[in-house]
Amino acid sequence: MKKTIFSLAIILLFLSNSISAQEQFNPQSQKQKHSPTSIGMVIYSNDVETTWNAFRLANHSVNQGDTVQVFLLGKGVEVDNLVKENEDLEEQVDAFLEKGGEIQGCGTCLQSRNMEGPQICTFSSMADLYAIVRKNKIVLTF
Repeated sequence: MKKTIFSLAIILLFLSNSISAQEQFNPQSQKQKHSPTSIGMVIYSNDVETTWNAFRLANHSVNQGDTVQVFLLGKGVEVDNLVKENEDLEEQVDAFLEKGGEIQGCGTCLQSRNMEGPQICTFSSMADLYAIVRKNKIVLTF
């Protein structure tokens, strides 16, 4: 009887360890452990699809609890005009701004395009871009 109980205990222990090991290596069974982080995004493209995807990622990141800062550089400052022509992009940008997102635009780039009164971004400088790069744990470029 003692041998039977001992054998059952060993089998249960083995099965328990086996199931635990399977859960450890199965990403679908793991609960996501996500600690918020800070993300800086530099958009230097005036391609609608590229900027749309960048803002989709920004919105998703904010929804996950991350902080996101966006800086428009070079052709990226033209996003201000692109939102007037593309409803999908406008929807993503508006959603980002409504969630408290801030979009900074290179002042020199804006001025070189005669964009004196941008609607979605604030006039910023290289010092502001530098601060974004230094502050954020992750910096992405689009």
